[in-house]
This record gives sequence, structure tokens and C-alpha cells, in this order.
Amino acid sequence: MFDSYSGYRLLSRLVIFLLLCFAVGLLINQVLWVMLIGTIGLLVWHYKQLSRLNYWLWRDKRLTPPNGSGSWEGVFNGIYRLQGKNRKRVSQLAYLLARFRQGAEALPDAAVVLDSENNILWCNKLAQLLLGLVWPQDNGQRIDNLIRHPDFSIYLKQADFSDPFELTDTQNDARVLEIRIMGYGSGQLLLIARDITRIRQLEGMRKEFVANVSHELKTPLTVLQGYLEMMQGMAEPGSPSIKAMEQMQQQTHRMRSMVEQLLVLSRIEDASAVNLEAKVNMALLMDTLKEEAQALAANKYQLCFESDADLNIYGNEMLLRSACSNLVSNAIRYTEPGGKVSIAWKRVPMGAQFSVTDTGEGIAPQHLTRLTERFYRVDSARSRQSGGTGLGLAITKHALSHHQSDLNIESQLGKGSCFSFIIPIHLIDMD
Repeated sequence: MFDSYSGYRLLSRLVIFLLLCFAVGLLINQVLWVMLIGTIGLLVWHYKQLSRLNYWLWRDKRLTPPNGSGSWEGVFNGIYRLQGKNRKRVSQLAYLLARFRQGAEALPDAAVVLDSENNILWCNKLAQLLLGLVWPQDNGQRIDNLIRHPDFSIYLKQADFSDPFELTDTQNDARVLEIRIMGYGSGQLLLIARDITRIRQLEGMRKEFVANVSHELKTPLTVLQGYLEMMQGMAEPGSPSIKAMEQMQQQTHRMRSMVEQLLVLSRIEDASAVNLEAKVNMALLMDTLKEEAQALAANKYQLCFESDADLNIYGNEMLLRSACSNLVSNAIRYTEPGGKVSIAWKRVPMGAQFSVTDTGEGIAPQHLTRLTERFYRVDSARSRQSGGTGLGLAITKHALSHHQSDLNIESQLGKGSCFSFIIPIHLIDMD
């Protein structure tokens, strides 16, 4: 039943049939009529087989094909075999789809599958709970028609999904959702929504705690420093307590510097919206940085300044000065006396670049990604000796984030480091 017919076999059958008709025609001396009748009979038989095939494909509910004969047996069996393969393939796809849905339902996040037109193709149960979707009623609906938020519509139209989008739930103002969109397949999108309310609450508590503690520590440290200065003035020359009070004064000054930097960091983090329309005179800022660097270097380092006097930007001058000052002071602090520190402010294809390059001992690659973390130090002992608090680069990172920029760090052990950032073109003053 499942044998296929070769072209040679089909042709041989046709030739034998025609030869039989020709032989019968010779016997009765009517070759043309017999050949014509035989050909018409053959066509009628083929038409009957076509009718059986059409009836089986469109009307008959049986899976098995009718019993064919002759050359049509291979056709019926071939179609039945293809149907079996398709049923097996559909079964496999249905199994994979069921497994995908089971996996998507097990995700701890809301998942929504979108097509190229942002229409909903499928969503899991958590998406129905967090985003308010109703399945299957919302099948085929545009996602921005159901999540009605102007900023989300803009985020969707821009089609730049490199950064996540944070959405405050309109029905519950206390809930914050983080939405990520990723492309996959042929023009399809996967939307993942996560409830980050607890994370934001913890971040707020941390910021508030740091700000409050820093503020409360500032007053007692000022009192301690004042009394230590008074005690140092009252101490007799050569007294053994002078050295102890000097060390106490150094630690108090270091503690006060750390508290002040924590307060600065807290203010920068709380500044949710920074005015980027104020013009910053970078020539004046570079002159200020040069004076600070010369005072900090105390003629022990080679300082090289390169600045484009006509290159001004828009932003917050206090934040930019804090970021640049931290980079310059770090370069001098972690470079051995006699080394070279180069500070440059110049135009580059992507905008305006500020860079600080030193000839210090460099930083190992495993430390580069963690340098902007709070209180992180490559060498704790040396940082304490040089007066570092481990907060300078964290302040720089947050100050730059308000100017749509990132801190770039390049370093080689034994050769030095280069800290730089680029202010985007749209913040440059073109006048």
C-alpha cells in the first residue's frame, strides 16, 4: 500500500496498454477506432480516480485514503504519507508551544508577546495581574491602547529598548513597574514587566538613612574638631599627648570630609531633574580646575592642560565641577611625585570630551568595573594614607548621569590610567 511508483514503471504500464489496444485493433482490422476507444477509456478511468481523490480530500472524514489501483495507488499513498508527517510535525509544535507557555507561566515576571505592530499575541497570568490585561479578550489589541501612559507610548514609538522603562501604576501609585522590551524571531517583541516597588522603597530608605546620618554626624564632628584644636593650643610643648591629638585631628578631618561627600552624593541622587538649560563657561571652569590642581600638586608633578576656550556646554555647573575636580584630584593623589597628569577638554565626533590622564601605577582589570561603587578602594591602606574616602568616583558617576554621560576608564598596570567622559552633542553651545 505504501510503495511508490517510479516513472519507468508508469511509462511501461502505459506502453503495454497502448500495445494491447494496437494488437486488438490489428485483429479486428480497426486500429484507429480501438486506439481511440482505449484512450477515452483510460481518460475516463483517470477522471474517476481524480473524483475519488477530491472526495477524500474535501468530504471524506477518514484518514486512510481509498484503495487506489494502477498509477493512482502511489498518489493516494504519497498524500497519506505527507499527512502523517504533517500531523507529527503539528504534534511536535503543539508540544513545544505547551512547554513554552508552561515556562512563561513559571516566570516571576509578567510576559507579553507582541508582533511587529505592537499587537498582543499572548500573555501569561502575571501580565494579567500586573498590567491589567484580560486574556483572550485582549488578543490582537495594541499594547499602548491598554497601557495608557504618555511616556510609555513615546518609549514604544522610539523603538530604542536599550534602557528599561519605569511605569508608575495609575491604579496604585505606590507600585512601580520596570518594563523591558526585547526583539526576537521575525519582527516579534517580548515585553517583560517586573514589580520593583520594594527595590525603590529600599533605595529610598537607604538614601534617607545616609542623608540623615551624615547630617547628624556633621555637628558632633565640628564640636570634636573645635575642642581638639583648643586642646592642641593648650598643650605644653613636648607633651606626649600632642602626637595623639594630631592623629585624632587627622581622623576627625577625614571623617568630616567623608560626611560632606556623603551629603553631596545624597543631594545629587535626590536631584531627579537637573536643569540642563543653563550655560556653563568651561573656560572659566578649566581655569578653576587648573588653580586647584596646581595647589594640590605643590610643584611635585608635571601638569599639562589642553582646553578649547570656545567649547561651552549646557548643564549644571556645580555637578560638572564636582565631577571634574574629583577626577583631577584622584589623578594627582594616586600618581607618584614627579609623574605627569594631563587634563584635556576638546571637541570629539560624539560631542565634547573631558579627560584626565596620569602616569601612575595603573589599575588591574578586575577592579575597573567596581571603581564607581561607594567606598570601594583598590588599595585600602594607600587610600587612607592619601586621604581618599572611596566616594569621589561615585559622586562623579551620578553627576555625569544627570548630563546623559558615562564615566569611561582605561588603565594599564605600570603605565597609568585615563578617566574621561563625553557630553553629548545636543548639550553643546553652538553659538
